[in-house]
Amino acid sequence: MYVKRHYSLWMTVRWSRKSLIYGFIYSAIIVLAYEFTGIPFSLPWQPISVIGIAVAFFLGFKNNSSYDRAWEARKIWGAVINESRTFATAILSIPDPWVKEEWKQSMIYRHLAWVLALKHAMRKGKSWEHNGPTEKLVFTPHFQKECQDGVVPEIQRYLNPVELDILLRYTNLPTQLLKNQSLELEKIHLEDKLSDYKQVYLHGLIGKLYDLQGKSERIKNFPFPRQYASTGLWITYIFCMLIPFGLLDIFGKTSDLHYWLTVPFSAIIIWVFLLVDRIGDYSENPFEAAYNDVPISSISRGIEIDLLEMLDEKDIPPPYPVENGFLL
Repeated sequence: MYVKRHYSLWMTVRWSRKSLIYGFIYSAIIVLAYEFTGIPFSLPWQPISVIGIAVAFFLGFKNNSSYDRAWEARKIWGAVINESRTFATAILSIPDPWVKEEWKQSMIYRHLAWVLALKHAMRKGKSWEHNGPTEKLVFTPHFQKECQDGVVPEIQRYLNPVELDILLRYTNLPTQLLKNQSLELEKIHLEDKLSDYKQVYLHGLIGKLYDLQGKSERIKNFPFPRQYASTGLWITYIFCMLIPFGLLDIFGKTSDLHYWLTVPFSAIIIWVFLLVDRIGDYSENPFEAAYNDVPISSISRGIEIDLLEMLDEKDIPPPYPVENGFLL
């Protein structure tokens, strides 16, 4: 996620430079063909503008839908923060004579392992996503080690080796970690170390964590419907292909030289429409560590810091740094 006040114009152009360059080259080819062949390539602008209005409406729908996915993802991980603090506080508030401090620590440690495992599950690439986090490593070198090392180095600090070895046999690590939390609660409840009310309350919190995990997985594993994404792309291309022909009709009527204005104006219009489409395209998948995605690595680290401080630990990792304006 970019955390400075504004993207610079250069950063915006650099991110979308291909559409600007291709639009300029394509428009120049149309105008050169018009110049040297004398064939009237121009088309009336009115029907083209009608297509442009339809494209604008469709892109608006697509971008609104993409933004909804990104904003829902941010709300889900905001709830993960809140429920993590609530769960840790509930565990620590169990009276000391009933359970040992080591048990409380192991429960909070296992919860941290769940948060980190869920983060890595959300970072796994999907066929409909872009290039994954590797394309951002140039701008966020601190993030590079996390991507390369994977989930095990992060969670092994919080789990005993035997439990970790068993968990790695499963495909869905976060689900198994929450299951183990439930089994631990049931174990001490059967030993009469946990009241019925406290057991029900803590199981309810684990249920909420399962709910948040499922919502996060829903966004990750179900893509923005491909028919909408594909249709928006193709009708945008069709409209952009027609733009130079319509501008030739406009500029060609003023004087013999003004039709060359078709090239820069066509390039700018093509760039604007493809830029808007690109923004929506990158907002569809809010967990792939792109420039404007939900910074779940930083959120996870914040939870880690909060809960370790609740345990009065000394070895606490620092917050993720902002690198070149990005926080992942």
